Amino acid sequence: MRNFKHILKNTVAIILLATSLSCVTSKEIIYFQDEPLNALNAVAINSEIAYKPNDLLTINVSAIDPATVMPFNLPVITNSSTSLDSRGEIRMQTYIIDQDGNIDFPVLGTLKLGGLTREQATLMFKKQISEFVKDPIINIRLTNFTVTVLGEVNNPGTYIVEEERISFIEALGLAGDLTIHGIRNNIFLIREENGVKRFTKFDLTSINVVNNPNYYLQQNDILYVEPNSAKIRSASYNQNYVLIISAVGTLATIAAILIR
Repeated sequence: MRNFKHILKNTVAIILLATSLSCVTSKEIIYFQDEPLNALNAVAINSEIAYKPNDLLTINVSAIDPATVMPFNLPVITNSSTSLDSRGEIRMQTYIIDQDGNIDFPVLGTLKLGGLTREQATLMFKKQISEFVKDPIINIRLTNFTVTVLGEVNNPGTYIVEEERISFIEALGLAGDLTIHGIRNNIFLIREENGVKRFTKFDLTSINVVNNPNYYLQQNDILYVEPNSAKIRSASYNQNYVLIISAVGTLATIAAILIR
């Protein structure tokens, strides 16, 4: 009988220990916990992206007289299935920025776009094409702007950003937000600049995260949400752990019946 009492006592202790280890505080979960920002605290953050190697761009030139800009536009092969996008719409041909930051553009030749924003590139094209065409209209679009969200989120993966502007909070939203096991004050950002990987982090529990200079992401950025200690501990157990707990529970039930 004493053995059964001893087993029951140990079982209760294990359950209480597991419960205490799984407890988390509101400060570990709730977002934006600091005092609200005011006008004095607000920081202007530049959300413009700069073009870099391996970016894919569509560049369309238009004018009042369409015939005058035909030499500056790549042809679209409408009778080829390769010219259709995933929605069955006509897809424009793209320019890829090479490792030196250049593209080869009709009539104008080699142009350096690496390091330029869309506004800067548009002004450059307009200035050069104006020598041939009156009042040209330039439309530049980045077609492979992607961000990757990994770790403790509900839908990890790589996402295409059509708007060419996304904050890190919006990226987490695309991934279905953090799971309950994600560490909210240590979200890693991995970014490659000039061939060098750079790392920084976000603290989602602080309202001041909106003032982070990296608040708006760049193309090909990677976000990683680290699992908390409870998730790491649970991952260290194998399926046999479930069977052991079940057996202990059954044994405790039998013990409780016998000691009545």
